[in-house]
Amino acid sequence: MYNKNHFCKIQNDKNNNEWVDWIEEALAKGYFKYYEIETFKNIQVIGSGAFGKVYRANWKNVERYLALKSFFNLDNITVKEIVHELKLQRDVDFHGNVIRFYGITKLESENKIDQTINYMLVMEYADGGTLRDYLKNNFNRLTWTDKYNLAYQLACSVSCLHDEGIVHRDLHSRNVLVHQNSIRLADFGLSKRIDEASRTRSKLLGMTPYIDPKVLLNNNLKLNKKSDVYSIGVLLWEISSGYPPFHYEPNQVSLIYEISQNRREEIIPNTPYNYSNLYTECWNGEPINRPNIHEVVNRLKFILNFSNSITACQRNDMNYMSNQTNSRLREILTPSSTKISLHGELSQMIENFNNMNTNDIDRMTTNRQINVNILSVQLSIVAKEIADLIFREINVRNMVNEKHVFDCLRNHNVNSREIFDWILNDQNNLNSIFLLGYFFYCGIETGRNEYKAFGLFNYASGQGHLLAQRYVGECYEFGRGITKNEDVAYEYYKTLARKGYAMGQFKLGCFFEYGLVVRKNLEIAAYWYEKAAYHGNLVASKALGYLYMVGNGVDENHQKAFELFKKSAEGEDLDGIVLLGNCYSDGIGISIDKPKAAALYQKAACLGHKVAQYNLSIIYDEGVGIEKDLDRAIYWYNRSKEDVSFDDDNHSSVSFSSNSNDNTDDDNDNYDDDDGEESNHYRIQRNPENKQHGRNYGIFFGPHY
Repeated sequence: MYNKNHFCKIQNDKNNNEWVDWIEEALAKGYFKYYEIETFKNIQVIGSGAFGKVYRANWKNVERYLALKSFFNLDNITVKEIVHELKLQRDVDFHGNVIRFYGITKLESENKIDQTINYMLVMEYADGGTLRDYLKNNFNRLTWTDKYNLAYQLACSVSCLHDEGIVHRDLHSRNVLVHQNSIRLADFGLSKRIDEASRTRSKLLGMTPYIDPKVLLNNNLKLNKKSDVYSIGVLLWEISSGYPPFHYEPNQVSLIYEISQNRREEIIPNTPYNYSNLYTECWNGEPINRPNIHEVVNRLKFILNFSNSITACQRNDMNYMSNQTNSRLREILTPSSTKISLHGELSQMIENFNNMNTNDIDRMTTNRQINVNILSVQLSIVAKEIADLIFREINVRNMVNEKHVFDCLRNHNVNSREIFDWILNDQNNLNSIFLLGYFFYCGIETGRNEYKAFGLFNYASGQGHLLAQRYVGECYEFGRGITKNEDVAYEYYKTLARKGYAMGQFKLGCFFEYGLVVRKNLEIAAYWYEKAAYHGNLVASKALGYLYMVGNGVDENHQKAFELFKKSAEGEDLDGIVLLGNCYSDGIGISIDKPKAAALYQKAACLGHKVAQYNLSIIYDEGVGIEKDLDRAIYWYNRSKEDVSFDDDNHSSVSFSSNSNDNTDDDNDNYDDDDGEESNHYRIQRNPENKQHGRNYGIFFGPHY
């Protein structure tokens, strides 16, 4: 039973008339259905909150329940926000996961002196109650597929709001309802708006864990779509745990500060990584690092679809076994023209059943293996090959040619979307965790996101994944996805170096050569370069070769420099090819061989090496070791300028001359055409500071390779 005094009362004063008139006009014009209060029966209170109560009732003789939503203090502020809520409800009422609004009912006072109007919203009734109550009562029977489904429906309903330009601003497990095991989103921020407008923030203190921490300590900031995503993240965690966040915390005031300082709930053990990774991204303290709601929906859809496909596969296996069992039983029980004894028939049935059971188990296992193989075996092999490819290239070249990754996929007839989806759902495997980070790092099949990449690298690194450790070092070195910290980067590289991996040894050489966080020491740099070169690192070979060529940290040894450059060039390292060309051009550790130098420059130039293109332009201009060709000289010079900025210390401007008799030596090739105007007289003009045979030797070297 209910008491009329429990319903809201609104006084008919001037402040309220505007919004009351709006409601009355909407009812009069049929915008909302009006229900006579007398048509409701069996009215019972089913919930109470900070601003009102919710009742369950039957309408007329219909057995189906409806919900009646009332308000304690229906003043001007509340009525205004109810009107706003009704407008929002009208915009999204079509969505299946949004609670239905059916109309309005009102109870007018019979007191002629104190005339009041009691407005209530007539809503769809959710038989599962709030999400919080639903999880409390049903959690033990929920499968992960059930949890994924709840999470997906919740995200879809919020996505609908965002598509309509609506920010909910008050998502928590008491504002989300469940009807017939499906999500129903209710109260589109109504309580929040009333709370803010009436300055009664203390009433909603219990919802602190769901609120964007950016606004917890700064009331001037407005909640936005990324704030809803934060709340979604907390709700996804709640769906995985079965209980509210920080429900054991007695001091909600101190919790506000702790959450603002990045305190979060612990991940529930055995939570699938792709699910926990999603909600931890959602509740990131920085809104810019949170996914938008559409990304949340898409990722949950993939997780749900994959879970359903595995369930369907298992169901098909069981159906197969059941059908085979029934078929065998029919065969056994079908009367035979040959009479056999009852004892013999039973014996045969038992034997057949035993045989059938064993065979069907084998068939079921085989069938499941076939289905799983189609989904996973090939992709797991491809994923491992890609991880191995990246490891080899980083260990040998200190960089990855992305084309080689796509070539690997093409060789297996797999596209990048397929492998991305696979690794996204295989997040219990360290290689897959690393590869997902690598795809985010490079922007393969997803937007480039260095923050997400670092998180995945860091997780895999903590589990001992060597390649992930190297990329964590790189992220710290360059400030990618994390605050730049070369000290931390050095420690990661040192760990790899001491384990004997060239990728770490080479980086230590760089740190010592250029004095990054350690005292500059060319002897130690040469030591680590030599270690890395011994283990096959081509970049270390050319770096060490350069030290031998100029006598830095080691005794000058052109023969050794030549051998190291040659080793690098034979490994198809473009810088090594150019340096070897310089050796042949200028007689460094080998007899001068201009045609050989030209051939090496040509090879590297055709593959896009800018310095090789520049050096080739010089050779064509001079006609030494190759036939003089000014058109090609100009062509290769122009190619060398594309998308590259030459360093004043190592590069020069270039001009060309059609005067074949001009054989001025390098030190005198130092003039510009008058007034910079075009002329038929062009000639190479090299930087006088770059005395090393007119070639560029320095573009390959710097503190970061």
